Amino acid sequence: MSTVETTYTKADFQSDAETRWCPGCGDYAILAAVQGFMPELGIPPEQIVFVSGIGCAGRFSYYMDTYGMHGIHGRGPALATGLATAREDLSIWVVTGDGDALSIGGNHLIHALRRNVPVNILLFNNQIYGLTKGQASPTSERGKVTKSTPFGSSDAPFNPVSLALGADASFVARTLDKDKKHLAATLRAAAAHPGASLVEIYQNCPVFNDGAFAELTDKDHAALNQIRLVAGEPVVFGPEDRRRAVVHGADGDLAIVDLAAADEASIVVHDPTRENPALAFALSRLASHPDGPTPIGVFRDVERHVYASDTPPPAVPSAEQLDGLLHAGDTWTVA
Repeated sequence: MSTVETTYTKADFQSDAETRWCPGCGDYAILAAVQGFMPELGIPPEQIVFVSGIGCAGRFSYYMDTYGMHGIHGRGPALATGLATAREDLSIWVVTGDGDALSIGGNHLIHALRRNVPVNILLFNNQIYGLTKGQASPTSERGKVTKSTPFGSSDAPFNPVSLALGADASFVARTLDKDKKHLAATLRAAAAHPGASLVEIYQNCPVFNDGAFAELTDKDHAALNQIRLVAGEPVVFGPEDRRRAVVHGADGDLAIVDLAAADEASIVVHDPTRENPALAFALSRLASHPDGPTPIGVFRDVERHVYASDTPPPAVPSAEQLDGLLHAGDTWTVA
């Protein structure tokens, strides 16, 4: 008996909930990209789960016509870990923000990455608390004046890519809300990766932090500042009249120099499959803030043991066993 393969469209992943973000919010572009990409997976919507936390990004799960859960603050990776452990047949996605993932949810994030739980984590980074009206977030730049830091933030910001690489994440990437093609390609690479993937998405907040990534997205600046990481290719960027290269320095650090002055042998050739994450980490440190040359693309993509992939599913107790356990008294012994 032959089976008919179902073809899905973007409409199959669009819920009937009214999309409600501020006009011009980068979340709209990301939502459209994700909904447009989902049919490529060939997975029925009922086998896909979107887990979100608190913040503007937390609404994402309502707008996907898949299974979903709007969890509490920062707990998205923990909820997704439970799902991945119990249901290996599901495609699981976590949508979170820089505040949700890196403040109260910081430990959940790094442990999901170090364990290599088979979930895809999309971290929307707008470098501000948007839902609560403009306080400094864990990725806000030092000196940022906000409602919670009227004299300027004194905190050193997290670099999400560096943090993920430090947690030994097996897949780490960065992309932009305004670059539809690059965003879709990055999602495609993350979905194809076995294990945990972390995709940082620079996402503009037009109300409380407008233009935070203008140096990477505006037409006049993008070609000058986007360092596009392409596997197997030299890390060279910039317009034709101002080509620059990322090179290995004499002290072991990476540096950005004019291409004409670069020793060809010293130019970095990007290899995201390197087992040692040191070079990927060094690339992530080229920009402490996205106001100049900044790498985007896949930093690391390596294979390693996937969490719970060789662990049998837990035995489910019968109703009688569960009832006996719950009513056994103040203490009990679990075999």
